[in-house]
Amino acid sequence: MRARQLSRWTAGLVAVATVGTSTACGNAQEAATTAAPERNRPAGAERAAEEAAAEKAALAAYSGYLAASRTASRRSDPQEPALTRFLADPLLTRVRFSLRQARQNGAVSAGTLRSEGPTVISMDLDATPPTVEIQDCVDASNYRLVYLADDKVVPGTRGSRHLATATAARYPDGRWRISAGAAHQDQPC
Repeated sequence: MRARQLSRWTAGLVAVATVGTSTACGNAQEAATTAAPERNRPAGAERAAEEAAAEKAALAAYSGYLAASRTASRRSDPQEPALTRFLADPLLTRVRFSLRQARQNGAVSAGTLRSEGPTVISMDLDATPPTVEIQDCVDASNYRLVYLADDKVVPGTRGSRHLATATAARYPDGRWRISAGAAHQDQPC
């Protein structure tokens, strides 16, 4: 019975930790841009500069999200302060829940989780809030959960090298945070 419970929460934690991050993915997503009235839309170079700034900020938020998740996962700490700096709901709640489950079961993350070049696949700066979709190849093949008591690997927690997606959103305070994401373990990269 314990093994069945562990497999559920470990699968969830590995998915969340490898990019605890939950949007659909697989095929390159098309930009969900809706035409705004021309009077409200920046023209030419101004629009390009706005898109470049959004891409840079969203990728920085994604990098911060991965770093915060790694730090929190090493201690199974759902209250890691960096989580709220780079994550937003609903992803923040999902990540904290998975970390809490790992802590209750006496497990922490060990090994290396590598991002192999995140890229922006679409953006909608006219949406409320503005969003940027990110795709990445995540190598979690050396990433796993281990029990603190005996340092043994939690069954079923070996990772893989797979596609991951994330959604960054710009919040009213001007900061970009990752609000959704998914690890697509069925899609190797």
